[in-house]
Amino acid sequence: MGGAVVDEGPTGIRAPDGGWGWAVLFGCFVITGFSYAFPKAVSVFFKELMHEFGIGYSDTAWISSILLAMLYGTGPLCSVCVNRFGCRPVMLVGGLFASLGMVAASFCTSIIQVYLTTGVITGLGLALNFQPSLIMLNRYFNKRRPMANGLAAAGSPVFLCALSPLGQLLQDSYGWRGGFLILGGLLLNCCVCAALMRPLVASQPGAGSGPQLPSRRLLDLSVFRDRGFVLYAAAASIMVLGLFVPPVFVVSYAKDMKVPDTQAAFLLTILGFIDIFARPAAGFLTGLKKVRPYSVYLFSFAMFFNGFTDLTGSTASDYGGLVVFCIFFGISYGMVGALQFEVLMAIVGTSKFSSAIGLVLLLEAVAVLIGPPSGGKLLDATHVYKYVFILAGTEVLTSSLVLLLGNCFCIRKRPREPQPKAATAEEEKLHKPSADTGVDSREVEHFLKAEPERNGEVVHTPETSV
Repeated sequence: MGGAVVDEGPTGIRAPDGGWGWAVLFGCFVITGFSYAFPKAVSVFFKELMHEFGIGYSDTAWISSILLAMLYGTGPLCSVCVNRFGCRPVMLVGGLFASLGMVAASFCTSIIQVYLTTGVITGLGLALNFQPSLIMLNRYFNKRRPMANGLAAAGSPVFLCALSPLGQLLQDSYGWRGGFLILGGLLLNCCVCAALMRPLVASQPGAGSGPQLPSRRLLDLSVFRDRGFVLYAAAASIMVLGLFVPPVFVVSYAKDMKVPDTQAAFLLTILGFIDIFARPAAGFLTGLKKVRPYSVYLFSFAMFFNGFTDLTGSTASDYGGLVVFCIFFGISYGMVGALQFEVLMAIVGTSKFSSAIGLVLLLEAVAVLIGPPSGGKLLDATHVYKYVFILAGTEVLTSSLVLLLGNCFCIRKRPREPQPKAATAEEEKLHKPSADTGVDSREVEHFLKAEPERNGEVVHTPETSV
């Protein structure tokens, strides 16, 4: 998995698709919940912070922005750490960082100190947990991987529904300082999840010191030679520009229609409730034998569905229209959340995933910092929420077309039936590119890794090893 020499285990090991993998799935569920829900959940403390430090809402909003920027932007750093030290040690350190940041924030005397503690330190800690947990999930699940990804992704809406009320309760009982201190203790559960990430080991009794693994790059930039990865990275970056905009503005959109505050806030509850069920359902659907070879196209459809929902949501003229929008947005948003990493795993394969996800998250970090602020600037200029939703929908629709058309015309990869290993070995010899033939590199890569990856094994080839 991307060259994690420390805990990758010997080649030839199969993904168990169960057993201890269910404990790994639970840990990934918790980590995903903390990583995605925490930047939103801390927003309940913003009013108290504004009174404490005499600042405006835009200043406090930077806390969530820095948290998200650290979660996405430190992707390559996480890849290097995982490939150097392994998943479990990196996650243990990340859990300590996440907790330490919130505990230190409870003693802060200025908003700059809150930025550094809650934003940078806690954000880095969550990032050091999130990416390795996905890597471990990919190692433990192969045939059931789409289902596992869907269940793990459900942690985001579940924790959002739990952490926001909990944060409000803590603030009412202990103030923002006491709330931050308790949340810091809660984040120590990331270390418990890290302890669950047991490295896979070979079941056969090893001879001597065991198989020797080739050393590999700490950050494998060769993924950029894979046209499938380049297309995915471009599509995902465009998608993130508009994906998070509607949840940010839908409550304000409702208030602009003179909807009471409690009913307006309930829109996010509806969206999150639908999202809880949409993610596992999308994972189970993708895991079906006849559907899984077309997961890239299903992901493209999910993005198209999400963008189309944004465009139709821009025509809502009353509260009922926004409720319908949130229902369909929750379905499409859940599908995107469940499929995005599953599709990346399918595109780059087992050996390059840890480097690929780090690079993709870095590219998305730029987009996630541009997307919501650009929607805010458009709103300031026009004072019409409809245009914000149209902009977001157009960006997500564009990303779906980039992935769909690129996959159809640039990759030209068709799903293949499972073949015996002997036949696969013969095809590998017949289809290796030569100097005077124009064989598609994506097709060759498919033959090189098709059968071993189907069995959850890791293969070292001259393409993936140094």
